[in-house]
Amino acid sequence: MSAPDLEPAAPHGEHARPPARGDRWSEFKASPYLPAVVLLFIIAAAAGLFAGSYTYAMANPTPRNIPAAVVGELDTPRDKVFLGRLEVALDTSLVLHEYATEAEARLALEEQKVFAVLRSENGGVGLDVASASGASVAQLLAESTLKVGEAAHVPVKVTDVKPLQRGDPRGLALFYISLAAVIVGFIGAIQLSVNAKALEPLERVGFTVVYALLGGFSIAAVVDWLLGSVDLPFVQSWMILAFTMFTTGMVFTMFNALMGRWAMIPTWGLMVMLGNPSSGGAVSWPLLPSVLGFIGRWLPPGASVNAQHAAVYYQGHQRVFPYLVLAGWALVSCTVFWVWRHRHPGGRDHMPQHAATAT
Repeated sequence: MSAPDLEPAAPHGEHARPPARGDRWSEFKASPYLPAVVLLFIIAAAAGLFAGSYTYAMANPTPRNIPAAVVGELDTPRDKVFLGRLEVALDTSLVLHEYATEAEARLALEEQKVFAVLRSENGGVGLDVASASGASVAQLLAESTLKVGEAAHVPVKVTDVKPLQRGDPRGLALFYISLAAVIVGFIGAIQLSVNAKALEPLERVGFTVVYALLGGFSIAAVVDWLLGSVDLPFVQSWMILAFTMFTTGMVFTMFNALMGRWAMIPTWGLMVMLGNPSSGGAVSWPLLPSVLGFIGRWLPPGASVNAQHAAVYYQGHQRVFPYLVLAGWALVSCTVFWVWRHRHPGGRDHMPQHAATAT
């Protein structure tokens, strides 16, 4: 009897042999673990950068180039001593602009070209500040001037000619409502990309407009009507908030078309880590590091805060610049998204066939 035909035995351990190194890396790249690991490091870095950006900008505000108006000439020996000591107290950061009349100086204050007005008054010095332009700057100028006047034996009278509203004694309410519009604006776009992925490009822009209008109305109504914290020029403040929400929503949508799932990184960096600390809302621009003070005006958060301050406290002296900044970011974002809309991960063409059929 012949022995049965048997298949050659496999070498010992062949079936247990791990995949080749290249195959293992390919499997890892195709798995959900790669983006998860990348996110671990991104989130850790973002946490440190987020804390660092706010601490750097706000923890130790230092005066830098505070513009102030001088009515006439403070040229008596006592006045010169006073101004010299005030410069020292403010770390030589006071930039003086001379005006012939008090009316001209006050107009410069209303137009936010200067943060204070100095003048001779009853043998001493009068100082007009505007808390509405920046509570931190007004407080710093008032405290420093009073201390210097006492040391130099010069009588000083401080007047807040543009005080903040009673429900917002620290001047932070406008910063908070702008912050809400910025963050909810791009979070809304994120939610549309996740939960309404099938929206076509024009539909996506349309829904961004609608949630921006509704969200802006909600923010203004809660702060003004429900809480009574700030008496807003309602329609104008609503439109500024809606414009801000639309702009930041479209910024995320633009990055989503360019970078796909990593769009949150540049959006968060521009709007939250850089834009909000440099906006001038919590700490006025003259007290921010000079680079941040300049950059902040060109970003949506700073433009939104600037527009709200002028709308609430400087009716008749508003500037078009912050609106141009918001419009510029919105126009660029919409244009880039439209040109590269075929790369956006949303739309009916990107849906699985069974989902598209069900839709």
